[in-house]
Amino acid sequence: MTDRKHPRHHEDLPEPGRQTIESPEANGGSAPEQPADAQKDADTAQALQQQLTDAQSLAQENLDGWQRALAEFQNYKKRVERDREAEQAMMKGDLIRKVLPVLDDLERALQNRPAEDAWGNGIELIQRKLQAMLEAEGIERINAEGALFDPRLHEAISQDAVEGVESGHVAAIIQNGYTLGERVVRPALVRVAK
Repeated sequence: MTDRKHPRHHEDLPEPGRQTIESPEANGGSAPEQPADAQKDADTAQALQQQLTDAQSLAQENLDGWQRALAEFQNYKKRVERDREAEQAMMKGDLIRKVLPVLDDLERALQNRPAEDAWGNGIELIQRKLQAMLEAEGIERINAEGALFDPRLHEAISQDAVEGVESGHVAAIIQNGYTLGERVVRPALVRVAK
């Protein structure tokens, strides 16, 4: 077989160092399909994207739950502290309510003491110390003399016609009342003018 039988056409041969690219039409007229690996990669990327979205959603839910739990715990701590303070104030008020009759007795003794009696000065000193101790604990005397009758602060034992005092106002204090902050420890026993 000689070269004459199979003539070589120079233009059909590729040049050295140059590649030829066949068009899709040259292979039968249709484009080649994507390889199976490329489709798998796209499916994997989509699945990973969905997992990321789910994880972010779960993380946000967990963050919201944690923030709610933290807020509830802080509210719980505040409520417990408020309850503790209220309980302490109640116990303090109960104890002071037991001491107040002693203070009343000392005040009555001072009102009825004989003139120029040395023991009266000692009782007055005790009464002032007890009053100062109660004030240091936040106890305040209710100023009721001549005030408009207030059922939250006063307890009326009688209603009398009194000259010089308007109707509905306190005419006389029978027993002093006391408050501890906003809380009434003991209302003042009063006579109210008609």
